[in-house]
Amino acid sequence: MADIKDLRQEIDQIDRDLVQIFKRRMAWSQAIGAYKKAQGIPVLDKKREEEVLERLTQGEDESTKKAIEGLYDRIFALSRAHQEGLLGKDPEEKIYGLVGEKLGHSFSPRIHQLLSGRPYGLYEVAPEDLEAFLGREDIGGLNVTIPYKKRAFALCDQVSPRASRLKNVNSLLKRPDGSLWGDNTDYGGFVYLLRDLAYDPQGKKALVLGTGGAGQTVRAVLEDLGAQVHMVSRWGPLDYEGAYREEGVQLVVNATPVGMYPHNGKSPLDLSRFPSLEACLDLVYNPLKTALILQAQALGLPARSGLGMLVDQARLSAEIFQGEALPPSKTREIQALLEGELKNLVLIGMPSSGKTSIGQVLAQKLGKDFVDLDQEIERRTGLGIPDYFKVHGEEAFRDLESQLIEVFGKRTGQVIACGGGVVERKENYLPLKQNGTLILIKRPLEDLSSQGRPLSQKEGVEALYRRRRGLYLSWADLALDNRGIQETAGQIEALFKTGAL
Repeated sequence: MADIKDLRQEIDQIDRDLVQIFKRRMAWSQAIGAYKKAQGIPVLDKKREEEVLERLTQGEDESTKKAIEGLYDRIFALSRAHQEGLLGKDPEEKIYGLVGEKLGHSFSPRIHQLLSGRPYGLYEVAPEDLEAFLGREDIGGLNVTIPYKKRAFALCDQVSPRASRLKNVNSLLKRPDGSLWGDNTDYGGFVYLLRDLAYDPQGKKALVLGTGGAGQTVRAVLEDLGAQVHMVSRWGPLDYEGAYREEGVQLVVNATPVGMYPHNGKSPLDLSRFPSLEACLDLVYNPLKTALILQAQALGLPARSGLGMLVDQARLSAEIFQGEALPPSKTREIQALLEGELKNLVLIGMPSSGKTSIGQVLAQKLGKDFVDLDQEIERRTGLGIPDYFKVHGEEAFRDLESQLIEVFGKRTGQVIACGGGVVERKENYLPLKQNGTLILIKRPLEDLSSQGRPLSQKEGVEALYRRRRGLYLSWADLALDNRGIQETAGQIEALFKTGAL
């Protein structure tokens, strides 16, 4: 058996190798940063980071996967910081951006770019480093997110009357004398959300989920507008089970991160248990529609996610940073632009209906990524679909298909062509719908080929269509006849660009 000293020498050598590899990685990161600077490309590319993690963790057990994800979270953060340093500034230039502990996906840089054109960074700061970070002399203005809104309030030299009342801030301005001034623009952002929903909370009974900074801000707005507010939390006087015993609840507002990326699909409450419910708001904006919002819409209730609030509070923050007013119309303009950029267009329909060909052309027209789920299965397994069915069977195919839907459904800015049987499992609907509009591509049955399509050959095209027809129609937001690849793709493009999708 080797001596521990020898084992440690091996570890020491591996550590030296790791340092050299890390230095090489940072050198390449610097080169990429130079390219991004030249092209005007933002530093953060979360889609690329997701793809790297997915590739590195494929086939690993759960504990190893978590360890790799933790390691690369830090490597990605260091790489971004390295690139931001390269993209840098002159000594007199101030920094603007978002500060939080774990930022993950953030739309803030894009929003502030649209608002002001000024560089806007993402700053992940450990709790023990927050005070030192906010003391930096080069700060111009910062937005603050989870979990630092209350702590940043305590570190301010002066705050607005509204922030003083709420005891939390989300916008910080470094004044010429070096003092830190704080305000809360979430208040105005939530007012925008209510107005966008055209909902008047006067005299209404509202449940606010979450008692953190966001929840307290929502409470203040609703009480100022005349609502009767009940706060719900896991450990408070009114917990989530107790919330169901509240009678006459008319408005539910989720001010917690439940359902937020990457934990998509979770919901804090079952809205069907509130018979008097009139409306629902969810401050989560990624995904575009949380499970809570989708349930509200399925119940026929007016509902909004948090994207509009995010944009409007950013507009109000930008006013503070720039010292000039920005018209409220900017909020709706930027919100519509972002929704268009982020939305997935999901093509469903019978095998051989033209989803792949139309999807490829459509993605090119709109500048979106294209994903064909069947092709993705073939790429990952090395087997054609007929061979996969022969070797593993339909159930295994459906399992793999559902796994991929979970992965790609969380991403944004895509055209997704689904296999014909995607509607066979109802659990596939929410992951596709959360960021997407579902479009049914129809084609005459006599034009549908069964070649290379196991179920079409096994059951017959007509029988398969009869079995799936109702599912296709119930899932689809829009149904279109395939009138040719270019014409159909152009028709969808026109509907998309006019905001009809």
